[in-house]
Amino acid sequence: MSEAVPVTVKILGKEYRIACPENEQNSLLASADLLNSKMKDFRDSGKAVGTDTIAVMAALNLTHELLENKSAVDSSGQTITKRLKVMQGEIETALHDTKQMEIS
Repeated sequence: MSEAVPVTVKILGKEYRIACPENEQNSLLASADLLNSKMKDFRDSGKAVGTDTIAVMAALNLTHELLENKSAVDSSGQTITKRLKVMQGEIETALHDTKQMEIS
């Protein structure tokens, strides 16, 4: 497990120091960039005033996008989440079968 290190992110011109595992720094920075971009869009559009309102609007939009993608349907008609669970089961079965062959 990676040790947490402080990472500084900048959102709407304000810096935040966040403890983050070393192996997740790039993901944290990408997340902060996306959040900063969404918040700037709301601020610049004039649809929201005040940092709290801008943050809530950005969070709601990002959550909405996440839920839409989570329930997206692939070409076979399955939700992506369901398909990933099926694939995980298939991988686990294949690994188990491979392990059984090695033992024999």
